[in-house]
Amino acid sequence: MKIDTSLNMPQLPEALSQAGLQFTVATEEDFDEIMAMSQDIYGGLDYLPTRYTSWLQDTNRTVILARKHGKVIALESVCVIDDGETMLVEGLRVAPQERGKGVAGVLLRFCSELVKSRYPEVKVCRLTRDDQLGPKDFEKYRIITKQGILLMRFRAEDLKLHLSEFGLEGDNESTLSAFCSSPPPVRLDHTAIQQLYLNSDLMHGVLPNATIIQDWQPFKLLPSNMAILLKKEIDWMVDDMSNPTVASLCTFPFRVPIGDDWYYLNIDVFGKDLALARQQFLYHLQRHTATLKGHVMCQMFLDPPLWKAMAEFCHNTLSVELVKEYTEQCVVECDVI
Repeated sequence: MKIDTSLNMPQLPEALSQAGLQFTVATEEDFDEIMAMSQDIYGGLDYLPTRYTSWLQDTNRTVILARKHGKVIALESVCVIDDGETMLVEGLRVAPQERGKGVAGVLLRFCSELVKSRYPEVKVCRLTRDDQLGPKDFEKYRIITKQGILLMRFRAEDLKLHLSEFGLEGDNESTLSAFCSSPPPVRLDHTAIQQLYLNSDLMHGVLPNATIIQDWQPFKLLPSNMAILLKKEIDWMVDDMSNPTVASLCTFPFRVPIGDDWYYLNIDVFGKDLALARQQFLYHLQRHTATLKGHVMCQMFLDPPLWKAMAEFCHNTLSVELVKEYTEQCVVECDVI
């Protein structure tokens, strides 16, 4: 195994040197090769094409490539969060012909060693998974929290038609409030976000394990993490600033490589009140699909007991297509030794 000296990486144990891999830091020039390697990943919902450049610019993130005979065969991204105590692992992808050969484990080990050499204060490694955890996983990882995953797709024009049938088109908040039978949710600006999430304990009872999970990334309630989140294009909502019961975060739509005119929308919902969760979901749909033309894949994460009722509402009332049955998003962590 050849280690790129630009990484200032100590030599890894001999057990890893049998992999015949070379590790390098990803660059803009690697983009096309990475995209070719990870074609069709996540069923065409790959977020990496739209985030790759920004990932390379993140000061607290390193994107590592594994090469075999000079060819990129795997990628892993590691981001240091939680005031430098947590290594967040995301973006793993392995070339189809190399899967099942242990490449992912070797790459993760390398990334852990690299982060520890640069950030000695890192204590834990966190990652978010959507597959079924087995006995070996529970030996290694602790579960931080779980959210149900509701994946749906629809044509933006069809959704607008269904929303208009309920008086939910445009910016007509009064009709939307009437349909939801409760006051409209509050959209938060940066000042309100800081006040609610950092300067009070109000969100501790709403967020699962006092953790913000935004588009698969788990963050503790810390100023340094909030600085990361506030740089993103996210719509923040709560039902009530003074006594919040449900909160939600929605990404702005971005294109995905599933096909022409396909967009992706990610909505994280926290709280246990179905009516309020449904209300904020509708507000996000109304706001972020109004100007879209084409197809939308929308992935919503919510408290597991709410999944079935929300799925029935989406299918029966909004007439959107449910892509998957119930699956779970699991945030897990292990100690970094």
